[in-house]
Amino acid sequence: MAAQTLAEQLAERFASRIRDRLLAPGARLPSVRHCAAQQGLSPSTVVAAYDLLLAQGLVQAQRNRGFFVRERAQRNGPAGPSTSDTPPRLAAPVNAAALIRGMFHPPGSQPQPGMGAFPPDWMASTFMQAAVRRVTTPQALADNSLRYGEPLGDGQLRRVLATRLHSLGLHAGPGQIITTVGATHALDIVSRTLLKPGDCVMVEEPGWAVEFARLAAMGMHILPVPRGPAGPDLAVMARYCEAHAPKLFVSVSVLHNPTGYSLSPASAHRVLQLAQQHGFYVVEDDTYGHIAPEHATRMSVLDGLQRTFYVSGFAKILAPNWRVGYLVAPPDWVERLLDTKLLTTLTTPSLLERALAHCIEQGQLLRHAERIRVRLDEARSRSAKLALAAGCRFVSEPAGLFGWVDTGVDTEALAQRMLDEGYLIAPGSLFHAARAPTTLMRINFATTQDAAFWKVFKRLSAAR
Repeated sequence: MAAQTLAEQLAERFASRIRDRLLAPGARLPSVRHCAAQQGLSPSTVVAAYDLLLAQGLVQAQRNRGFFVRERAQRNGPAGPSTSDTPPRLAAPVNAAALIRGMFHPPGSQPQPGMGAFPPDWMASTFMQAAVRRVTTPQALADNSLRYGEPLGDGQLRRVLATRLHSLGLHAGPGQIITTVGATHALDIVSRTLLKPGDCVMVEEPGWAVEFARLAAMGMHILPVPRGPAGPDLAVMARYCEAHAPKLFVSVSVLHNPTGYSLSPASAHRVLQLAQQHGFYVVEDDTYGHIAPEHATRMSVLDGLQRTFYVSGFAKILAPNWRVGYLVAPPDWVERLLDTKLLTTLTTPSLLERALAHCIEQGQLLRHAERIRVRLDEARSRSAKLALAAGCRFVSEPAGLFGWVDTGVDTEALAQRMLDEGYLIAPGSLFHAARAPTTLMRINFATTQDAAFWKVFKRLSAAR
């Protein structure tokens, strides 16, 4: 095969990002002059690369405006270049798939600041393999592999979880616990059971990009609620309740993603009062509870699971590929939630659930989480210093896994420049219901301890 020309190499780089949705439909490509300067190429080479993208139907030209990613670039077959004066339709409100695809296929071997998980070496252990061996004896395999597991989930895991939740102050029996394929699946089960297309759902903003995208894909009307240090903006919630009669409020009470905020008791009580007064339910995502401070406020504990659903999982702290999550529900909702689980996944893998139960029961998960917390505290201190030295300003006090920082530059544009250097970052626009330019960015404290990253960040931030 003949070597690719520089224009072909550049075109393929952009094409790959478009296919992986790292460049969203409607996104504007860099100007020819800017791209040439950034890549160290001649303007004619960039023009040739953009012509190749036009021929492939991946972008369209807008007279006197530049080149934009086509709305339906994934369709089969090339589409002829467009020279219409009509601007392309705006991109979807949140392109959460871009961040997720980037996590699965990081552009470089170095740590990725935009990723939402701990580095694999942080989670490495020997006790997990021992637990798997324990539950995969020949007899266990014969008993558990050739038939479906319990509909609610492995009974031993649910009993162990009930004991663990009791230590948090959440009193729920094993019969109120349903295991799921990760915490995201648990959120999906609650949404599909409680909601129908067109229903209004309050979601904290900034918030988890996947939750905005998931609810929008289900046809829900999203009502963004500003999240502050103490909790959600209660005045905004009250106005939504009066005007829209929302059915659900989705909240991360502890170590909120991306701000790191944790809910205050006073805010929690007021949210629950609104829920009781206006008839909506609260689904509380406690994904980061494993690294939370002791006695952190949780609405489901204060409410006693009357108008709350509690969701958590173990992908962040222990085993991402095991995909073990769970939800805890008011007794009257268990059967309806179980029906939804059965219709979507039938049951969940009982062998992995049994292995996890062993890890929890023997105290291994607790000790592992404590080691992670100590390591994260050290990493947060180092990362925060590097971020400040690079010119960033923390919008919220550094806490938990994530930092919410103001970079002073458009992070959507910065993200594309950083990709050229092999770094995936998470621009702030991904964490808002309506995608708009912002100077904010989420960093992962565990993966931003490398001074080399911040050196590249500072150089590219200055080259705006």
